[in-house]
Amino acid sequence: MAEHVENSDPKGESLMEKIADKFHGDDSSSSSESDTETKKPVVKSEVEAEPEPETLKNKVWRLFGREKPVHKVFGGGKLADVFLWRNKKISATVLGGATAIWVLFELLEYHLLTLICHILIITLAVLFLWSNATTFINKKPPHIPEVHLPEGPILQVASALRIEINRALDLLREIASGRELKKFLAVIAGLWILSIVGSWCNFLTLFYISFVLLHTIPVLYEKYEDKVDPLAEKAMHEIKKQYAVFDAKVLSKIPRGPLKDKKKD
Repeated sequence: MAEHVENSDPKGESLMEKIADKFHGDDSSSSSESDTETKKPVVKSEVEAEPEPETLKNKVWRLFGREKPVHKVFGGGKLADVFLWRNKKISATVLGGATAIWVLFELLEYHLLTLICHILIITLAVLFLWSNATTFINKKPPHIPEVHLPEGPILQVASALRIEINRALDLLREIASGRELKKFLAVIAGLWILSIVGSWCNFLTLFYISFVLLHTIPVLYEKYEDKVDPLAEKAMHEIKKQYAVFDAKVLSKIPRGPLKDKKKD
């Protein structure tokens, strides 16, 4: 009987172990499911806590409020390439030609009509003698190409010039009507400075100086615009501050004209 009890104990123990293992497996599976359920909101919170990338960047202040590159401001064509020295040979040739013209007319005191006549005399004389000399030396005469002014570029230049002249006339009319005191003072100051500069030099020298500045300032600004723009921004803030003080003390006391004129259809 004792042996029967001893033999039955291992079966009972094995049965109890199976039941215990089953409960232990259920506990482990339930604990794993609960762990996954507790982990899911953590992952979600981590995703939600992750900062979103900035889609809009603060605009950088640019001189004169421009939003386009310097090359686009000058039209983005061949003229912009010349002013910004994209092709150094062409830019140097244009600047050298302008310098030669300025030296001829300003330093050597050549006159325009005299220069044109002398150039035509020399050119025609050389071509005439060369054409007649080829009959004696049995060579082909020089090929003189036919030169015609294209209609398209001339019309484009004329149209652009007409638009700019009309804008200037509209600006002068708007200022003369007494509506824009700020523009009036700016134009008066600019004309006054221009008259002072004109008393120092003639029109040709002034034109040459402007031409040289167009070939130097834009390319230098394009190269160092990240350093120039912050300084210009500070200067503009200071100018606006001083203008606000001047406006409050002086300009606001000056009577002004009508704000708007009736538009005519």
